[in-house]
Amino acid sequence: MAHAAALEIRHLNKQYIVDNQPMPVLENIDLSINPGEFISVVGSSGCGKSTLLRLIIGLEKEYQGEIRVDGQPIVGTSLERGIVFQEHRLFPWLTVEQNIAVSLLNANQSSKSKHDAVHAHIEMVGLKGFENAWPGQLSGGMSQRVAIARALVSRPEILLLDEPFGALDALTRSHLQRELQTILRQEGITAIMVTHDVEEAVYLGDRIVVMEPRPGRIKRVVDVPLARPRDRGSYAFAAIKADVMADFSEVIAPPEPAPPPTHGLSPSWRFSW
Repeated sequence: MAHAAALEIRHLNKQYIVDNQPMPVLENIDLSINPGEFISVVGSSGCGKSTLLRLIIGLEKEYQGEIRVDGQPIVGTSLERGIVFQEHRLFPWLTVEQNIAVSLLNANQSSKSKHDAVHAHIEMVGLKGFENAWPGQLSGGMSQRVAIARALVSRPEILLLDEPFGALDALTRSHLQRELQTILRQEGITAIMVTHDVEEAVYLGDRIVVMEPRPGRIKRVVDVPLARPRDRGSYAFAAIKADVMADFSEVIAPPEPAPPPTHGLSPSWRFSW
């Protein structure tokens, strides 16, 4: 099992220069993430969600404040932090096995150890038998499984997910959400996911960070005290979803208690989800 890291973000501010003028993107971000915790980050477009992930992964250097993993400041990219994007970004000229092995090119491991790790992760994401398939032969869901395996094969301490299922159909997305939840519990990895899908945020997250835009700020953090696996049709699930959705729309009200059982659907039947 991989080591799950703690993440500390303190007084984080980020800005870009546009037309020779500073454009604030993130303002005074403070967040503590516990080892093994799954954090969902939601917010409207322009609130800096993806920029926050880029700072954590080490792709952005210019910022004010502190970002620390297990007490150590982040300096550039590292195999200890993996990332999965909305687009799978597989190399079309490499097979499934070779695409996953790319993450281990600079790893201090023997060839056999790398081979074993790649095949273990192929099996973990349910792609055994597709080792030699080309990306063009895979469905969108299968390609995203390869991307997840590629991010996990280096046994990162933190996994970052930037809208990982946003391009998939609803059924595939739901299935991969369940699979990801199982994998991360098995691997014991700290995870941070950016998503526009509030239901996805509730289903996967231990806590939900709600951000507001221009510049991006944390509006509040919502606990999700629901046992796993989670029932999307339960009143408790719907109540948390409605609570978060209320931050983005004043017209969404909390769900009403479910009506008593009946043998048929009458005109007055009202669904609580």
